[in-house]
Amino acid sequence: MAIQWWQILLLSLYAGYQILDELTVYSSMSSAVFAGLFAGLVMGDIKTGLLIGGSMQLTVLGVGTFGGASRIDANSGTVLATAFSIALGWDPEQAIATIAVPVAALMIQMDILGRFANTFFAHRIDAHIENFDYKAIERNYLAGALPWALSRMLPVFLALAFGGDLVENVVAILNGDLKWLGDGLSVAGAVLPAVGFAILLRYLPVKKHFPYLILGFVITALFTTLFGNIQLLGANVASVVEEYSAVLNGLPMLAIALIGFALAAMSYKNNHATPAPTQGTSNASAEGEIDDDEI
Repeated sequence: MAIQWWQILLLSLYAGYQILDELTVYSSMSSAVFAGLFAGLVMGDIKTGLLIGGSMQLTVLGVGTFGGASRIDANSGTVLATAFSIALGWDPEQAIATIAVPVAALMIQMDILGRFANTFFAHRIDAHIENFDYKAIERNYLAGALPWALSRMLPVFLALAFGGDLVENVVAILNGDLKWLGDGLSVAGAVLPAVGFAILLRYLPVKKHFPYLILGFVITALFTTLFGNIQLLGANVASVVEEYSAVLNGLPMLAIALIGFALAAMSYKNNHATPAPTQGTSNASAEGEIDDDEI
């Protein structure tokens, strides 16, 4: 199906808003999983949107910025991958590896461009500070949001409006003569969330809290297997016994989240039970870990 003009408009507006939300509002609407949810809702397939958004969220789970560093824009990549995957009937894993990740990496350049363009308004604010012109300071502060928004809106709009034919040709090639490459990209897209977990575990104090890691993994694996089989059993019984009307649901994510919250609370309590470092001492451990969240 073709991407409609109103879908292009809504997705482009969201692409511009999400970076402003990330910088100022902090409502979590700038996360990759929400970008997938919104794009899936606009395109009419929330499941595909959440699959791509969740995969990208896991992929960049361990990627952060310190100071003023630019990072990959997983949200824009998620929006484009979701839109083209739904519109062209493309496999989500292929869309992640072929569109979401490359676009997210290329958007670093647009992030840098947005930062450079924003310095124009920053210098104007400096000049107005000297004159105590508060109204002008406010106007230029608000105007500074334009470069940020346009740095995301324009690429997403141009890709959605004019890139459909190119992506469609790529899809046809990957599903035709280069099917082996398309299958490989699907595997790569499915593996990327594991890469995100690996990066995250690289920076977390795993050696210090490995019991919690093992406990969380075992509990999740056991509950997923247990409730998954119960749900399968209920479906099989319902297919044999016509009078059987009970519904056996799988383990809700809320239960897993509560288990994780309990373990996190235990970790927090244990960490803050230690005496505070004296003045002049470092808050880094002997292994180089940072004990608190102050970078």
